[in-house]
Amino acid sequence: MTIFDFVSSKRGEMKNMPHIEREIVINRPVDEVFDFMADGRNEPHYNPHMLRAEQTSAGPVGPGTQFRTEVTTGSRSMEMIYEFTAYERPQRLVGHTIKGPIDVQSTETFDSVPGGTHFRWVWELEPRGLFKLLSPLVARMMGRNLDTLLANIKRLLEAEPPPLPHTQAVPTS
Repeated sequence: MTIFDFVSSKRGEMKNMPHIEREIVINRPVDEVFDFMADGRNEPHYNPHMLRAEQTSAGPVGPGTQFRTEVTTGSRSMEMIYEFTAYERPQRLVGHTIKGPIDVQSTETFDSVPGGTHFRWVWELEPRGLFKLLSPLVARMMGRNLDTLLANIKRLLEAEPPPLPHTQAVPTS
């Protein structure tokens, strides 16, 4: 797979957008991995660039839930906001950024496998402003970042006992 795959844009036309896909097996039950990943307040525990994360929408985590985060880039910090657009516990989460320098469409899938959970995370990137000119570099940097995130998630969730600061199951209809 190359960094640039042709994907459909929101308007149905073909665009050349950076595509990043990673997967890992985590030695924890699928419900546990899903619930941990579905609560954005957990991200500062595995993302070294995230200073804070808070849920800004009311109610349990589900479709329409929004999180406001503060991330560092070098010596600066910036606010980002993202929202879940699909919540299919415990198989699939889909979300997108509402505010930030890069529009990220994120799809996370969770499959039960012997010994744990097969976790796949896909990002479709649409850089904005100056980042658009630097798309190949941005895609490489974000791919390395995703590698780090997955390794940290695995290490955190496989710790004995697993430190799960925020996990709340939301029944699906």
